[in-house]
This record gives sequence, C-alpha cells and structure tokens, in this order.
Amino acid sequence: MAPALRGVGPLLRVAPRWLPPRGAGVSSQAGDVPCGAGVRVRFAPSPTGFLHLGGLRTALYNYIFARKHQGAFILRLEDTDQSRVVTGAAEGIEDMLDWAGIPPDESPHRGGPVGPYQQSHRLELYKKASEVLLENGAAYRCFCTPQRLELLKKDALRNRQTPRYDNRCRHLSSERVAEKLAQGSDYVVRFQLKEGVEPFLDLVYGWNKHEVATVEGDPVILKGDGFPTYHLANVVDDHHMGISHVLRGTEWLTSTSKHLLIYRAFGWDPPRFGHLPLLLNKDGSKLSKRQGDIFLEHFVQDGCLPEALLDIITNCGSGFAGNQMGRTLEELILEFDVGRITTHSALLDLDKLPEFNRIHLIQQIGDERLRRKLVMELQMQVEQVYGNRLVDREVLEKDYVERVLLLRKGHISRLKNLVAPEYSFLWVRPSVSREQLQTISAEVDEIGKLVIGLMEGQTAALTTEGLNEDLRGLQEQIRGTTYSSMMKLLRLALSGQQQGPSVAEMMVSLGSREVCERIKKALSN
Repeated sequence: MAPALRGVGPLLRVAPRWLPPRGAGVSSQAGDVPCGAGVRVRFAPSPTGFLHLGGLRTALYNYIFARKHQGAFILRLEDTDQSRVVTGAAEGIEDMLDWAGIPPDESPHRGGPVGPYQQSHRLELYKKASEVLLENGAAYRCFCTPQRLELLKKDALRNRQTPRYDNRCRHLSSERVAEKLAQGSDYVVRFQLKEGVEPFLDLVYGWNKHEVATVEGDPVILKGDGFPTYHLANVVDDHHMGISHVLRGTEWLTSTSKHLLIYRAFGWDPPRFGHLPLLLNKDGSKLSKRQGDIFLEHFVQDGCLPEALLDIITNCGSGFAGNQMGRTLEELILEFDVGRITTHSALLDLDKLPEFNRIHLIQQIGDERLRRKLVMELQMQVEQVYGNRLVDREVLEKDYVERVLLLRKGHISRLKNLVAPEYSFLWVRPSVSREQLQTISAEVDEIGKLVIGLMEGQTAALTTEGLNEDLRGLQEQIRGTTYSSMMKLLRLALSGQQQGPSVAEMMVSLGSREVCERIKKALSN
C-alpha cells in the first residue's frame, strides 16, 4: 500500500537526556551532534566480510540522500560480534567506498565530531546506556544459563513453535537480583518489550507496526562480555551521532517497532526510517556471499568502472526519475526522490554490466579530463602485461595511447580489453614471415611497395575514411589480387592476426612510420 505521506519530513532532534561526562571512561572523541545539524545518514556494515553489491547499494542510497539534502554521510562499523570480525575487512569496506566514488564524510579512517566510529571502541557508552534502562525499569538482568536457554529452544522446536525467551528473569525481585549479584552470577541485560506499540511512518513502506512483544521474548541488549547487541548499539549510536534518517535493508523493518520502544524508554526522539527493498539476482534468488562475484574486489579486478556499477544497481531498482543507461552519480543525485522508491525487490542482471561499462567508458573517453586518467591507467596496464616485450617504448607515449582509446571508443567494454591478446599488435610487433604473406597473394612485394609509398607520402593526418579510399585505389593497380585478399595480407603483416579492427584503423593507430617498419620487417623475414 502506498504510504500516506512521503518525503524527508521534519528532522526531530532533541538534546540527549543523559551524557557521560568527558573523561569518565568514554573515549575523548565521543560526543553528540548539536541540535539542528541537518540531514545525517549512516551506513553501518559489520566487518565480517568484504563489501558486496547489496551493501554498496545501501551505502549508495544513503550517500545520494545526504548529497540531495546537503547533509552528511557517515560510515560506522558495527563490530560488536568480535568472533565474526574478518581481519582487514574494516579497511576494505572504506577503501571500496572510496573506489566507488561515494566516500563517507565521517568514518573510522577520516574521523569526525562524534567518533569513535567503531562500536567496539564505544563500550562504555553502551554500558552507561544499559544502566539508565536498568534504573528506569525498562531493562533487567537475566541470570538464565546457556543450558536453560538451549532447553527452552529445543522444547519449542519439539512443539513446532518459534523459539523465544520466556521472560523468566523479568519477574525476579530486587532482593533476588541483589543476592545473585553478590554470588557473582553471570548475567546479561534484557530489554522489556511492551504490547501496544505505536505505528510509524516508513518512508518506503508507509504506516507500519509490529507487535513484537506477542511474538518475541525480551531481547538481550547487553551481553555478559560487555558488548551490546545490535538493538541497543544502533539506537544509542544513531542518537548520539545525530542520525536524522535511517535508510537500511527491508530485513530490519520488523525490528523497527522494537527499536522505537527503546527510543521511548530513553525519552529520545527517533530518526525517520526508510527500508530499502531487497536486491536480488535476476531469477529472484537472494544475492549470496558464497557467489564470490558479488564482492566489489571482484569488479575492481575485472576492470569494471565504478560509475557503471553504481548505474546498474540503481537502474534495476527505484527512486529515480528514469532508468536509462549511462547516468552519472551527479545525475543520480539530481533525479533521486525517496518518495519514488517502491516496495518491489530490485532484480539485478549482471549479464548487462559489460554494456553499462561500455557506455560509461565511451563517456569518459569523450571527456578530455577523464580521458587523461584513462591514458595513465592504460599505460600502466600495458607496462604490466607487455613490459619485457616492448621493443619500441614509444607505444607508451601519451599521444599514441590516447589515439588508441579514441579509435576503439565504443568497441570495448573494459579498458583491460586493450591489453588482451587480440590487441597485442598495438604494443608489440608481430612475427610474420614472407612465406605466410605469399600464401595469401603472390603479389606481396608489389603490395608492400605500394603501401609503403602511400604511407611515406602522407602529409595530412591519417583518417580511416581517407585510408580506405587510398587502399581501394592501390588495389586497382594490382591485377592478380582482390581487395579482400590485399586486406587479409595487410592485416596479417601489421597484426599477425586474421581478425580485428579494420586495416585502415590499424594503420591510423600505428602511424605511418610503424606501418612501414612492420611491412618491411615482414618482407625481409
């Protein structure tokens, strides 16, 4: 059902009801964003793996929303489950956001006014938050052992019920709690779920509410090791970081009523929520980290342009004025409207990515500033692939590489295509013998002489159109060879290959001097 009200809505920010004093066990960086800080959104992944397409899409929508409203985009790492943290993942996530062109304004690496930006560095803040909830009766200490909880779970499954905590420790008297604490009993802190939750207006799904107390047991908010669960940490951090809008995956929609209960228990005004529909494979199946090819590192290694990746993951979804290929990030920001996001899942067809990449590559080659970056990147790739085989290092000169890019514009989908074997002739001279050429035409010497004369006599800049006319004129002077045979012979002499770009384009790419050198070399072998 379409929401009754769409859009950004009022920014509800109030001064916090409590704040640990500076130096009271909380990092000196920890603090609150002042009231009236404007739009602030966050991307809060867990560093349990590397950034994948689903995470990139969530980050992108948050980045676009922030830029649309002249706000701030924050990266916060939710690393409270230390057993699942992958070494290097935190740095990798931020590196990939930089590569994608959507860098955060505040982050663990960049810092900012409300750091630290890793939850494992904010434990004292969560401890004090849980103490506030314990004091006002919104939370309680639970002394149930893991063995008891496991028995509850098995019993529920045996009776074909959804496992849930039975809230047993909610009813412990203060005297009994004090007795267990004196005995040194282990405990966790649980939040009391209450019935009669208030509905909330989701920016995408409209009016929603989920009576969590009727289907769930009281959730753990602070574990025995002092680390918070997501439910407490995300509420505390979003409040103290001044988050005005939370744009996250639709899998969190049913938990939002629970989070709103926690906001109410603190006496804090919540941010506005908007839940993004799932990003699925084109067949409707879920994107899986086990697929391997959904991680951004895969696309970087494959030579994908970040602009193409941003384009395709927004093109398959909603929130924009249109879905045409070739949109830049600036155009996405201009077109974006949170009210245009639908509740339909986005079906991602990665088979179309090469075409998206080709279109963005055309745009970048056509832009002089961006073309300079492509030239430098292609120079590095040529050096890496053909470095020890480069007899003539003039092929690395800017003018030559730029000419290759302009001539192949529209014919390649990735820059790395130009260092593939079929384009090796652009960088190294082929080894072709006279005997090979003679199998195509007995008039090899006459053809070679005429072409060398043509190239040496060129005074104007070479063009494919002009050379095509000149080559047809030359063929008319050779009685025993057809035009197609002459082209086949020249292609072999220039590239060592039977297929590829037109002969005229090869000549324009290589230049007059190199064309003559290759023909002479082939005739002398």
